[in-house]
Amino acid sequence: MLRFLAIRHLAVIDHLEVEFVPGLTVLTGETGAGKSMLVEAIDLLVGGRASADLVRTGEDTATIQAIFDTADGREVIVRREISSQGRSRAFIDDALATSAALRELGASLVDLHGQHEHQTLLNPQEHAGLVDAYAGHVDLTAGVRELFAGWRAAASALERTRLSDREKAARIELVSFQVAELDRVAPKAGEDDQLLAERQVLANADRLVRLSTEAYASLYDGEGAALEALAVVWKRVADLAAIDPRFQPYVDQRDEVKSRLEDLSFMLRSYAGDLDASPERLQQVEDRLAAIERLKKKHGPSLGEVIATRQAYQDELAALQAGDERVAVLEREAAASAREFRTLALELSAARKAAGTRLARALEAALVHLAMPHSRVDVRVAATPDQPDTWSALGVDAVEFFLSPNPGEDLRPLARIASGGELSRIMLALKTLATPDEPGRTLIFDEVDSGIGGAAADAVGARLQGLGERFQVLCITHLPQIASRGSSHLHIAKQVRAGRTLTVVARLEADARELEVARMIAGDAVTPQVLASARDMLAARRTGERKAKGESESTVRAKAKGNRRGA
Repeated sequence: MLRFLAIRHLAVIDHLEVEFVPGLTVLTGETGAGKSMLVEAIDLLVGGRASADLVRTGEDTATIQAIFDTADGREVIVRREISSQGRSRAFIDDALATSAALRELGASLVDLHGQHEHQTLLNPQEHAGLVDAYAGHVDLTAGVRELFAGWRAAASALERTRLSDREKAARIELVSFQVAELDRVAPKAGEDDQLLAERQVLANADRLVRLSTEAYASLYDGEGAALEALAVVWKRVADLAAIDPRFQPYVDQRDEVKSRLEDLSFMLRSYAGDLDASPERLQQVEDRLAAIERLKKKHGPSLGEVIATRQAYQDELAALQAGDERVAVLEREAAASAREFRTLALELSAARKAAGTRLARALEAALVHLAMPHSRVDVRVAATPDQPDTWSALGVDAVEFFLSPNPGEDLRPLARIASGGELSRIMLALKTLATPDEPGRTLIFDEVDSGIGGAAADAVGARLQGLGERFQVLCITHLPQIASRGSSHLHIAKQVRAGRTLTVVARLEADARELEVARMIAGDAVTPQVLASARDMLAARRTGERKAKGESESTVRAKAKGNRRGA
């Protein structure tokens, strides 16, 4: 669960700190106020792509930091820093972390459903991924992707051996140049992260030497050193233990504590002496990082991809220079790779067909609660295992959702008949069906209400409110029907101070919340009647919560009546 978020110098946000609570939190405000920037900040914390454009004009660095509570009760602090030059650093519990580590952590904590994401339903090529996400085909899809890459590499290597002599000579020259360029730098896996960490140390060398020297003196070698003082403490504790046995466990730990502190003192003493603080070494690290960054821009974006590209060029060079015997080997390798891929892809296809049937029924049931009660859904999986031209990293299937939103209508391709509001509701149902049922998980919906209103908006609000009972849910919305359902309400506004635009966040309670819901209903023309409607909406939400907790109907009515009188 996301407990705390702090943002500095990110786009229109100068400085912002927000505490979050369990349940459904709604975020409202005018268009352009910066609501989606909060979602962007969280996306960066879970491994999203960073850009120099995100740094506030005139600032050197944007910083985002959050505290998450995990399902097992641990507290995790995540920080991301983005420089105005586009460089990015990430930390998990103050330890330097890669973007991959952020993504792995984020996958266990947050499900982020972005603005306009429902538009992906218009592309049938995305439908297989939705089925796989629902079914949890992680190992199968990863295996199919890997085998497809192997088959394509083998097939490509075979194709290159069949080039004309002139084409082959030109290709050999180009590939040899690329290999030589990569070999001049010869990067190693993880080297960029190691260099970044070393640069951090070298850039702060003077401070590190001072801190380690002072710490060593305070602990071991200075006047009133801690270890010397502790000797007196241990003697007193031993005397206490001789009288009261409750102190004996501390006496038993004395040697272990002393040993750890002595190890720390020796580390501090040697650290300052071993630190290479020379400007020459810092320049070497900077030059090496620059060389690696050039390769990443050309062959990356990650260093792992650079190294994989070099190996691919080496393999291609070997294939281009192959003789008849090598061609025969490549033919056998390509055929074997095709068989392996086809076998696993058919296994995935069978699993998709079974999952598609389950998903169709689950979607129909979910849509009943989203004001689409008569919808029929079919997930069609068409496999083409004997047509290599149709194979892809997704397997051998063409997967497509078919929908009949109204009674008596035939099932038709979802991408061709669904309205924007229907797409939003279907995507909401899909995403929540595919969410692991883990307590404390955070679901974030950025304007999931696109294209809906009236009863559909009420239904979506009820769905989100229900999700808030199982997860922490954050929802950006422009609809009062959804805003009134939140157990917590944050208002995001844009202000101009000293000629600069910035974003502020306020938690709304009581009258302020009623006024904001009324503004969402009628805009600037908030009349007493509109305000009364907003009050009724919020009262209905409170009534629904009490009913969910099992209060009697008469108690619910009495409390609602009392609330109206107090208002």
